[in-house]
Amino acid sequence: MGATMAEVDYGQLVTIAKEAGQLAMAGWSAGVLSNDVWEKTPGHIVSSVDIAVDDLLKQRLNKLLPDAGWLSEETADDSARQSKDLLWVVDPIDGTRDFVKGKTGWAVSIALVKQGVPVFGILEAPAMAETWIAKAGRYTEVNGRAITASKRTRYDGSRIPLDTADLPSDIDLSPVPKPNSIALRMAMVADDRADLVASIRWGYEWDIAAAHLIASEAGAHVTDALGNELRYNSEHGKAFGVLCTAEKIHGAAVERLSKIAADVLARD
Repeated sequence: MGATMAEVDYGQLVTIAKEAGQLAMAGWSAGVLSNDVWEKTPGHIVSSVDIAVDDLLKQRLNKLLPDAGWLSEETADDSARQSKDLLWVVDPIDGTRDFVKGKTGWAVSIALVKQGVPVFGILEAPAMAETWIAKAGRYTEVNGRAITASKRTRYDGSRIPLDTADLPSDIDLSPVPKPNSIALRMAMVADDRADLVASIRWGYEWDIAAAHLIASEAGAHVTDALGNELRYNSEHGKAFGVLCTAEKIHGAAVERLSKIAADVLARD
């Protein structure tokens, strides 16, 4: 019989994440061949390395906590997970577009969720030589260094990970380098490298669960795009966007983006 959550050696989780990162890194370093990348749905790509990392994580994590449910980008969903007290929420490679282009902005994302709330999160970003770890109510770190989120108090001029070409001319924000991984963008807020990350569209829980804990434990405010609390292990494994901001600009971010968010919801 496997361990309970109380008995889990968190060092084992880090070891598993690093093993997954090494597997991904081997594929990234070698260069992903075009015939090893395909569209699983229009506009959403996957590589053979995503699948290999997912298989490894399923084997290792399910052995560690066999009674936990499983929600992963690269595994067919099983609604039985909703009856589980514990759930693994996994993105084997968050930021696949950067991964297949040989860029560094990707990470292995692993969260352990208990009754809808992340209690452990890790982002293993080997191409950036960074390991982000958080435990609920305990601490959050990158490479062993405790981190504190942005303390910005003014929305205008906020640093946001964004391609310069994507910045509307009428918005007063300061773009900073943008990794393809939204989890890593949220981690940037956790480490005071950015002040604001916003996604205003339906997305998946595996994209944000680990980063949510990393950012919130560092003092950032994390909600959905409407400013509502995020809960995990929902029926469809989705959330309506994410806002990850410095605590004191979150209200302004919700206000600025509320009309856009309402328009998006009205079209869906």
